[in-house]
Amino acid sequence: MIGIIPAAGAGERIQPLGCSKELLPVGARKIDGSERPKAVAEYLVERMIAAGAEQICMIISAEKSDIVRYFASRDYAAEIFYVVQRKPQGLCDALFRAEPFARGHDHVLIGLPDTIWFPENAYRAALDFSTAEVNLILFPVQTPSAFDAVVCDEQSFVAEVEVKREDAHSHWIWGAITASGNAFSALKQLWESRHRGDIYMGDLFNAYIAAGNSVRGVHCGELYMDVGTLEGYHRAQDYLRQLQAPGSKMQGLEAA
Repeated sequence: MIGIIPAAGAGERIQPLGCSKELLPVGARKIDGSERPKAVAEYLVERMIAAGAEQICMIISAEKSDIVRYFASRDYAAEIFYVVQRKPQGLCDALFRAEPFARGHDHVLIGLPDTIWFPENAYRAALDFSTAEVNLILFPVQTPSAFDAVVCDEQSFVAEVEVKREDAHSHWIWGAITASGNAFSALKQLWESRHRGDIYMGDLFNAYIAAGNSVRGVHCGELYMDVGTLEGYHRAQDYLRQLQAPGSKMQGLEAA
């Protein structure tokens, strides 16, 4: 199993920063018994490892050497390696740079490094490829128009992904993806056949479905926080602070 994390984006919604947006401190981790700030991307790395990822490929830009330094500072239960996206060309271009490494894996996990979501074990709920080889892990949000809203039929198969549409017909968005290695390669081949014109995965998913393939929506998400905006960053800080407080009884908080 391999995890793929696209971390080459400039983070224009929250810049200027003194570090890559993926290293924004949110919450804390313990090192040798002492608490230290925890980078937002580390939450995704932990979720992938908990799901069984043996390797994690991060796609970074040439300017993001601080990400390499951060994750090289400690040992993880998965091998973390890096692929460089020389210039920003969209999410699809970033993800498919890892495809040569994903070919030998039965399971591919995809997530966005500037988000924090719950439950922590959501990937495990989306590892069944018996009905579809691409699963979208769905989360409820209040402002679906800011994301890729996912419309499913009664059997939870995806009918359409609405990419940042003001008139979104669903309040469920995809926040993470699981796919078989074969399906991930097929998605890349489809993207290339469309002259690499798809920037967003939602548009490519629609083309994949139109070509006769099945994509399943897994409605297991409870909370999704986009830390790539200042509002989302503050919300994540507040939520984790309360969650980690002694005796906390927080049950969840919907965020967009």
